[in-house]
Amino acid sequence: MIYFDNAATSLPKPEPVLKAVLMAMQEAGNPGRGAYEASLRASRLLFEARQTSARLLGVKDPARIAFTKNVTEALNLAIGWIPEGSHVISTVTEHNSVLRPLYRSGNEVSFLEADEDGKLCYGDLDGLLKKNTKAIVITHASNVTGRITEIRRIADFAKAHGLLLIVDGAQAAGAVPIHAEEDGIDIYCFTGHKGLMGPQGTGGIYVRTGLEENWKLTPLNVGGSGIRSFDPTQPEEMPVALEAGTLNTPGIAGLNAGMQYVLQHKPERILQHEQTLARHFIAETRDLPGIHYYGWSQEEIDQIHKETLDRMAPEFWHTGMVSLNIGEEDAAWIADALWERAGVCVRAGAHCAPKMHEHFGTVAQGIVRFSFSWFNTLEEVKTAAEALRDIVLEE
Repeated sequence: MIYFDNAATSLPKPEPVLKAVLMAMQEAGNPGRGAYEASLRASRLLFEARQTSARLLGVKDPARIAFTKNVTEALNLAIGWIPEGSHVISTVTEHNSVLRPLYRSGNEVSFLEADEDGKLCYGDLDGLLKKNTKAIVITHASNVTGRITEIRRIADFAKAHGLLLIVDGAQAAGAVPIHAEEDGIDIYCFTGHKGLMGPQGTGGIYVRTGLEENWKLTPLNVGGSGIRSFDPTQPEEMPVALEAGTLNTPGIAGLNAGMQYVLQHKPERILQHEQTLARHFIAETRDLPGIHYYGWSQEEIDQIHKETLDRMAPEFWHTGMVSLNIGEEDAAWIADALWERAGVCVRAGAHCAPKMHEHFGTVAQGIVRFSFSWFNTLEEVKTAAEALRDIVLEE
C-alpha cells in the first residue's frame, strides 16, 4: 500500500504515539479526580500535552489551550461565540467544519473569493466589511489545493478593524510553522490525527488571553470538572471552562507524543520534505494528456520544471498536496483505478469543501487529491506517478 491520503488522516503513526496510547491505557487513571498515583499520572499527561501544544502553536500560557475531540468541535465552539446579528467574513476555500457552523448561526456571511489558481483575493477584503462585521473565520491551508493562507496579512486586517480572528488549522498544524500570539490570532483550532500524527478523536483550541473580557466563551457541554462541584454552572477559567467531563487521556497522550515528534523533526523540515515530494510528482506527471492541477499556477508549474526539484522556492505557498483531474474523467474512477491496480490510496470527491468545487467547476467531476507526508518517499511518488501514467495512457 502507498498511502497518499494524509490530508484526511496521517498514516502510519510514529512509534512513540503507539507507545504513549498503550501506556496511558495501562497506567493513567481519571485526571483531576483523585490524589492517588494513577490519577496524578493522568493529570501530568494532560499538563505535558498542553505544554507541548503551546510550544507548537507559539503560545506562552499552556492553560489557554483546551482539548477537544477534533477540529470540528473546536470550530463549533469558536463560531458559537460570535454574537447573533453579526456579519462574518469567511472564504470560498473553507471546509464544512467552518461553513456549516456559520450557516447554523444564522449570521450573515460574506465569502472572500479566490483566483483561478485557488489563491485568495486578499485585496478584496476591504470591500467585504460592513458596519456589523464582527469576525473572520478562515482556514490556514486549503484541504483541496494545499495553498497556505497569508495568516499574518489576515491578522493585521482583523486587528485594524477590531475583528475576532478564528483560524482553522486542520491542514496546517504539524507542517506549517505557527506563531499564534506573535501573529495576533485570537482563536486557533487544530486536530490531532492529520499533520500532528496523533490518534483520531483528538484536537484542541487556543483562546487568546483576555478574550473572555469581551466575548462570552460558552462551552458546548457542561458537567463534571473536578473542581467547585457545588457550583451550578461550569467554571469559567481556561481550560476547564471548555473541558466538561472526562477527557480522552489515552488519545491526548498519543497526541502529545505526535506533537513532540513533529517538534523534534521541526515543522519547517516536514513541510519542505512534503513540498519536495509534491514538486517531484508534478514533474513526473505534468506531460500527461488532459492533466489539470488545482491550486498551482502555470508559472509555478513551469518553475518546478526549471529549478532544482529538491529546493523549495519561498514564493511557493503550498502544503505537500497535489490535486488534479484528467480531462473529463470522473475523479472517483481515477482514485479507484489507482487503488485496484497499484495499491495507491488517494482521496477523490468533494473533500467536504463545496465552495471550492463550485469555484473550480468540479461539483460533478470531483477532484483527485494526493497528500504527502513525512513518511512518504520519492520512490513511492515515482511509483504512483507511473501508475497514473499507465491508467491515463490505457484509456
